[in-house]
Amino acid sequence: MSNQTENNVNKKIAGARVEWEKRREQIEKKSPPRAVRPTTLSDMEVPLLSTPDDLEKIDFNYERDLGFPGEYPFTRGVQHNMYRGKLWTMRQFAGFSSPEETNKRFKLLLEQGQTGLSTAFDMPTLMGYDCDSPKSLGEVGKCGVSISSLEDIEDLFKGIPLGDVTVSMTINGPAIVILAMYYAMADKQGVPREKVRGTLQNDILKEYIAQKEWLFPIEPAVKLVIDTIEYGTKNYLNWNTVSISGYHIREAGATAIQELAFTLADGMAYVEESIKRGMDVDDFAPRLSFFFDVHNDFFEEIAKFRAARRIWAKMMKERYHAKNPKSWMLRTHAQTAGVSLTAQQPMNNVVRVAIQAMAGVLGGVNSLHTNSMDETLALPTDDAVVVALRTQQVIAEESGVANYADPLGGSYLVESLTSKIEAEALEYIRKIDEMGGMIKAVENGYPQAEIANSAYHFQRQLETKEKVMVGVNKYQMVEKKRQIDTLYLDRAVEKRQVDKLKALKARRNSAEVSRTLNLIKSDAKSGKNVMPSMIEAVKAYVTLQEACDALRSVYGEYREDGKF
Repeated sequence: MSNQTENNVNKKIAGARVEWEKRREQIEKKSPPRAVRPTTLSDMEVPLLSTPDDLEKIDFNYERDLGFPGEYPFTRGVQHNMYRGKLWTMRQFAGFSSPEETNKRFKLLLEQGQTGLSTAFDMPTLMGYDCDSPKSLGEVGKCGVSISSLEDIEDLFKGIPLGDVTVSMTINGPAIVILAMYYAMADKQGVPREKVRGTLQNDILKEYIAQKEWLFPIEPAVKLVIDTIEYGTKNYLNWNTVSISGYHIREAGATAIQELAFTLADGMAYVEESIKRGMDVDDFAPRLSFFFDVHNDFFEEIAKFRAARRIWAKMMKERYHAKNPKSWMLRTHAQTAGVSLTAQQPMNNVVRVAIQAMAGVLGGVNSLHTNSMDETLALPTDDAVVVALRTQQVIAEESGVANYADPLGGSYLVESLTSKIEAEALEYIRKIDEMGGMIKAVENGYPQAEIANSAYHFQRQLETKEKVMVGVNKYQMVEKKRQIDTLYLDRAVEKRQVDKLKALKARRNSAEVSRTLNLIKSDAKSGKNVMPSMIEAVKAYVTLQEACDALRSVYGEYREDGKF
């Protein structure tokens, strides 16, 4: 079809749409529509109907904006044959109690068909404290697995073929220590470095923005992230040293657009700091990965993933002049929205998770975690986590959607929504650029304030019932008792972990511990890459807290300024 013919067709459709709108308005006078404000979950106005003229309004160009799967700008996905070639990696977040208990959950999930492990750590571990610290009292093993030493990491992955399974570890402040332990364990097991595959979250900027689990001031904390990128680029070519995470930004109350913009801006900050370190962008960028939330608004979430890939591809190619197509690819893990789960009528969460998971798949994610229905009440039970895994497997094996690459590509609605999200996210990035980049923006509290405002706005919408949460502010029921069992955590785990750590400290070489701790301090003071000395230290069974305290003695600790 020639351009002239296409323009004539589009004008005819636009005219027909105007006439249709008139007829619709007449019908609505007789039968008014539901009294709802038509917006996405993030409060973007949405049309009742999308037609070709919506694409004309955004100057849509197939080659520039859409293209083909596996090719620039990757709007349609980063693999040429998408899920026909390889299904997304199916992960379930697992971690509770002791390393031994979590090891059993890992093996259960692998037996049930899970293809990647995602590790959750308890609060003391996330904050860089050992299980025997007074600050850990009552929290050991509660919200994740307790890790204090290399011995714990060895027990955590005992009997699991590291060379055949990808492992994701959700930790940020003390990430460099946990990564050193993982590398040390793989080395002791004799796993070739090229077979060590997985992802470390290690995104400290989003901690200051949203999750608030930090250890050190921003500048040295970012320096440690770059240390891991530099070391991994040279030594562990199949390990993703950073998973740039929008998940926690969204969970803190951000809109889909804010989640996208702030996450990509965090990624750009790591790229810029790595380049300043002297690294070539094409050496490290292919191993950067991302982690996004998948919330309830079906089409908004699909469009978000598509816009994310397009923005990142353009940024890497045009701003940072990356030449390797793998550097342009945004590879992402996704997790269904924990914040959408409700304690009221918890069985409803199975439905929410299924909708969110389908949106992630249609959005082209590379890896997916589906939440368990009981996670708003406690850590998930074995039964609940298997149902969550089965949700992914039913989508993969029974729904048929895995047969198509970007099946919604070309949809008037999805393409116009993708472009709208892209434009609004780029406007946020422009403002952050004007502030001097994301590190400066975080120091000034800009993303934190934007998220707080959005969270407050959404809460007010729930209270006025402008937005609905089924079972919470509409369709409530009087629940006589809990209808589902929750996971029981043995309170004796804390004592067992403390005794185990005490025994380790008694038999290790104290001279080696002192020597390697001093080496960490020396490298930190001199500005060297701390990763080599950290690996040496954990091999001597220096504990997590001892390593973190060595860094605290050099860098100090971060205290957030109160902003209102």
